[in-house]
Amino acid sequence: MGTARATRRAGLLLTALATAAAGLLAAPAAQAAGARPADWAARAGASYQALQRDLYLGAAGHDLYRESVPAAAGGNPYSYLWEFREATQATVYLQNIPHNARRYRADVADRFAALSQYASTDPAHPGYDSYLPAPLGTGGDLFFDDNAVAGLSFLTQYRAAGDRTMLARARAAFATDTRAWDDDPAKACPGGMHWVESGANTIRAANVTGLFAQLSAGLYQITRQPAYLGWAQRAYDWNRDCLRQSAGLYQNDRDDNGSVNTTLWTYNSGAMIGTATELYRATGDRRYLDQAVEDANGALAYWTADDRLYNQPAVFNSFLFQDLLLLDSQHHDPRYRAVFSAYAERLWADNRDPATGLFRFQASNGGAPDPTQPVGTLNQAAAVQLFSLLAWDPEDYDRTS
Repeated sequence: MGTARATRRAGLLLTALATAAAGLLAAPAAQAAGARPADWAARAGASYQALQRDLYLGAAGHDLYRESVPAAAGGNPYSYLWEFREATQATVYLQNIPHNARRYRADVADRFAALSQYASTDPAHPGYDSYLPAPLGTGGDLFFDDNAVAGLSFLTQYRAAGDRTMLARARAAFATDTRAWDDDPAKACPGGMHWVESGANTIRAANVTGLFAQLSAGLYQITRQPAYLGWAQRAYDWNRDCLRQSAGLYQNDRDDNGSVNTTLWTYNSGAMIGTATELYRATGDRRYLDQAVEDANGALAYWTADDRLYNQPAVFNSFLFQDLLLLDSQHHDPRYRAVFSAYAERLWADNRDPATGLFRFQASNGGAPDPTQPVGTLNQAAAVQLFSLLAWDPEDYDRTS
């Protein structure tokens, strides 16, 4: 199962590269009208209803989700942790729209309770496995990026509701990910974090390193425990020193053989913008805010050219935009929300099936809708996240993670 997960992820990377194409934010007619927060709230709610109707399995299905509809031949009965986490984050973001807390409180509780079913049953390797262990599944490798984003979901919910259980679970996710750090001084660019807990892993990746840095910085803000700040700075600096291509653009990973995978993804841009913003909030050091703004400027310049943003996986774009809103809470720039809204308007106009409320994309999880592709929990959850964030009160942008 772990091999299948890694193969599936590698396939996403290759397919997305093959579908990168031309002309972003060719604005649909709907964009000109300029949706209001109330409109985005309605769109978020409708997209969530479609997610729950067609992909959620309910109590009879252990409160889990399908991976897609229609299901892949021979596929798993339940989604991987990655998809489930995004559905969880979508529910939390929907809850955080003004006046929604009571309505979605039970749904949020269901998500976090069901997430525990992915917990590893190996006491020597605590954390969340990529797929459900027995009796619901056959288990899967532990991906450190999955655990980092689960930790960020716990932080988001802690900031929303003050639930100390969420803070404890975020701390546990942090502890899991400290096992990912590579302490071999003989490697080129020593440090960085392994992608997966496996003897076959040979890469130190931007995603887990940046997301872990953001989780660590958030934990430091709440607890003021110096170890969290030290880890946040160490991981953030490694990504900047060893994988930064230019302002706002971070190469995917370094292999132990010395090669560098130069693939660029929007969520790697976002994680570093978000981490720098969190470090600024945590320390008051203006250098971090300046770096966040510099990376935001570089990311926007690159991703809004040649339709790159539209062709990125929608869920990766959700990371980028939530982190731009976080930065906006400390350094307001109207471009952040303007680009975000234009992208979200395009998804609503072009990728949504009005008859079902479901969103379709290329096999890469981004780009123009392909009617032959199944509808995935990952993408439907991404739509809910994006629309929910646009419905938030700007005063709440500082708690997107």
